[in-house]
Amino acid sequence: MESLQDKAKAFRELHAQPMLVLPNAWDAGSAAVIQHAGAKAIATTSGGVSWALGRSDGQGLTRSEMTAAVRQIVGAVSVPVTADIEGGYGPDPADVAATVEEVIAAGAVGVNLEDSRAGTLSLFSPEVQAARLAAGRAAAASAGLPELWINARTDVYLFGVGKPESRFDDVVARAHAYAEAGVDSIFVPGLVDLAVLRELTAASPLPVAAMAGPGAPSASDFASAGVRRVTVGTALAQGAYAVALRAAQEMLGAGTYDELGSAMDFGALNGLFK
Repeated sequence: MESLQDKAKAFRELHAQPMLVLPNAWDAGSAAVIQHAGAKAIATTSGGVSWALGRSDGQGLTRSEMTAAVRQIVGAVSVPVTADIEGGYGPDPADVAATVEEVIAAGAVGVNLEDSRAGTLSLFSPEVQAARLAAGRAAAASAGLPELWINARTDVYLFGVGKPESRFDDVVARAHAYAEAGVDSIFVPGLVDLAVLRELTAASPLPVAAMAGPGAPSASDFASAGVRRVTVGTALAQGAYAVALRAAQEMLGAGTYDELGSAMDFGALNGLFK
């Protein structure tokens, strides 16, 4: 059986490619389907995991609940899994360290840690967030997985923090602070403008990750701007729930089942879990 260290090294090697596309899973079943589609690695989505467990996104889950979900996802696939640990389930560096230790024990080889404060549209200062990230890096080493990939998410653009003209410099300053803390990449959801991303990838000391969705540039267009990693956040989960909604509405309304016509074959789906 491949060791966690081997998976972590394989995940790092995937980041050496010009572009890493990471579809986001929200439970064991979605993870198995994403691997079946050909994914070389899988990212989790905190929003999707939360919805599947009957909670809202934004640290609506406890650390142990999220960790249990990550463990189930890891157990359903053979490819590396990186876990969305939201804001670390607590404001202090010790909280981040505890979360990192637990998701490593659950089998994750990467984490995504955001700099926004739970339940607010405000961000930790670069210095405070850097200390939290450094605690995560130290915890990974203590847990025997120094190769853990830490993707530092900043919500400057997603939440529209500060004046529009100041956001770019804010992200660059955070990238430098986070790099000093030992992270591996910076994730900037809310930014899909290729011209701005081209400037950011040139100015950032860290590889840049982007969040895509309908209407966003293609993965190859992101790559041409220097972006190294693309995820879609909750979009896959939203799409799956949209199918369920439309099919249920059709059943309850017209009494027909056409929305289910493109459903995955039962045998093929069931076979993913043997």
